[in-house]
Amino acid sequence: MRSSIDHLAIAAASLDGHLLDDVLGVSLSPGGRHGRMGTHNRLLRLGDETYLELIAIDPQAPAPAHARWFELDEPAMRARLAEGPRLVHWVARVDTTELPPFPFDVGSWEGFERGDLSWQLTVRSDGMLPADGVVPSLIRWPGSSHPAARLPESGVSIEALELEHPRAADVQRQLDLIGLDVRCTRSALPAIVTRLRTPSGPRTLRSTEPIR
Repeated sequence: MRSSIDHLAIAAASLDGHLLDDVLGVSLSPGGRHGRMGTHNRLLRLGDETYLELIAIDPQAPAPAHARWFELDEPAMRARLAEGPRLVHWVARVDTTELPPFPFDVGSWEGFERGDLSWQLTVRSDGMLPADGVVPSLIRWPGSSHPAARLPESGVSIEALELEHPRAADVQRQLDLIGLDVRCTRSALPAIVTRLRTPSGPRTLRSTEPIR
C-alpha cells in the first residue's frame, strides 16, 4: 500500500473570528459545507498534496440523523473545544480500498462530495476516532483534483508528525500496514504532535492542549 499524510484536522466550536490565523501567521481559505455531516471547514495549504483543515459544526445545517465525524457530537469533545480549537486527528492518503485487518477499527469506506470535489473516506458509524485520533483515517481522491492544489501558497509546512499512545506497538503496527513512515512512542495518554514551519516561526500543535 502506498500512502502519505493527506491532511491534519483541527476541530473548533466555531469557524467565526478564528485565532488560528493569528497563531499560524496566515489566513485560512474558505472551504465549504459537508451536507451529510452537518459541518463546514476552512483550509490551509501545507504542500502540493497536503493541507490543514479547520472543521466545526455548521450552525446553518440541520443535524444529521447519524453521528458526525471527528466526535463532534460527543460531550467530551464539545467540552474540549469550549477551551479552544484542537488538533484532533489526521488523515492518510492511500491508493487502494483493499485494507488488511487492523488493530484499530477505522470504519468503512464512504463516498463524499463538496462542490466538484469527490473523495472516499473511512468513517466509523459511531463517529468515534480510531485510537483516540492517533491512528489516521484513510482517504482516496479517485478521479478528483486534490484540494491543496487549489489553495494559495501559505508558507506553512509540516516539519514533523509525532504520535504517542498507551498501545504504541499496536499503533505502530497499523502505521506499518498502511505504509506510513511515522513513529509512535508509548505514553500514558494518547497524543498527536505536529511541528509546523510558519511565517511567524515554528509552531507546535499538540492534541492534548487547546491552541492559543
